[in-house]
Amino acid sequence: MTDNLSREEFLRRSFAIGALIAVPGLAAEVARAGGLKIPPGVDPKRLKKTLRFSNWPLYIDYDKKHHRYPSLELFTKQYGVKVDYHEDINQNETFFGKYQAQFRRKQSIGRDLIVMTDNSRFPALMVQQGWLEKIDKSVIPNIKNLLPALANPAWDPHREHSLPWQSGMTGIGYNAKYTKPVTSVDQLLFDRKLKGKVTLLDSIGDTLPVVVLSNGDDPGKIDDAAFNRALKKIEKAKKAGQIRKFTGNDYISMFPTGDVWAGLVWSGDMPQITPSTPRAKWLIPKSGGTIWTDNMLIPPGGDSYTASVYMNFYYQPKIAALVEEAIYYVCPVKGAGAEIKKIDPAAARSRLIFPTKEMLKKIYVVDPKALFNPDFQVKWQSMLGA
Repeated sequence: MTDNLSREEFLRRSFAIGALIAVPGLAAEVARAGGLKIPPGVDPKRLKKTLRFSNWPLYIDYDKKHHRYPSLELFTKQYGVKVDYHEDINQNETFFGKYQAQFRRKQSIGRDLIVMTDNSRFPALMVQQGWLEKIDKSVIPNIKNLLPALANPAWDPHREHSLPWQSGMTGIGYNAKYTKPVTSVDQLLFDRKLKGKVTLLDSIGDTLPVVVLSNGDDPGKIDDAAFNRALKKIEKAKKAGQIRKFTGNDYISMFPTGDVWAGLVWSGDMPQITPSTPRAKWLIPKSGGTIWTDNMLIPPGGDSYTASVYMNFYYQPKIAALVEEAIYYVCPVKGAGAEIKKIDPAAARSRLIFPTKEMLKKIYVVDPKALFNPDFQVKWQSMLGA
């Protein structure tokens, strides 16, 4: 399927209208807070007329009734920059593969800003190969609001090429309309009542470490033995017909229809499909799940100045809160929690946006070396294609 097909199909979703519409007066409050004036230090003459932005499905505040993105409209109103917003990233692998030739030649892909995940190997690879433009920190004073835990990733230790968009967790999602609670990876892979109704994520960085954990192995140090044990378990379930499909974000259209009853999914997606699938649930498996971060990156030929001004805009707690209230992922912006309380107290209490200490003890970061292991990559792709 094409990268954007699942999103186009799912625009019929009935999830909450964007916060600016749902909460009267909020637009005015944000406008007053920012003054809707171009802040000092930003040169209007250097801003492009249009910011071209590629992102994932269900990943920003959206007004379904009017087919609008309220936070993006605020950006346009303040800076005079139109946002050409594309929801065309369904998988890190397919998106990177689509533009790999341009990346290697450092040619423009027609985007100023893209969002990719650090538990794939691609952000690190692009930094290493010089395939990204540097961000312009002179116009990102709000970088001070970045959570300290996300400030210095090994693949971009000084955040010269990236800023987090959201973090999230990989765990188990299930539809309680069709199945009892699915609380373990072994239940997901081998409970015959789920045969043919299970989906796993096709990214090695998502599925592999969760299965590694289910075997009692350390996802932070995946050696050959741990990899082979996990792969064998997945292959066994696949051969038995347990797994309906390996997916990217397109599972979001499969839960509401009943094509899938349970699977490995990303934490913020289940709350977003509950209006059409009211009994959709998400949890961390008994053996543990993983945490990852999606990062804003500037691809070759992207306008670093305009993209950096947008990053600064998003890193205002009030703006971040508008987005978080809609998408239920882990917010990277300090101060957004207090702002969400003003918009939606229930969202402010969500453990998907603000995980508890107990939850954080059960989530792990994948071994980055495993993502670059060529033998693992070949075996994983062979398993997917078999």
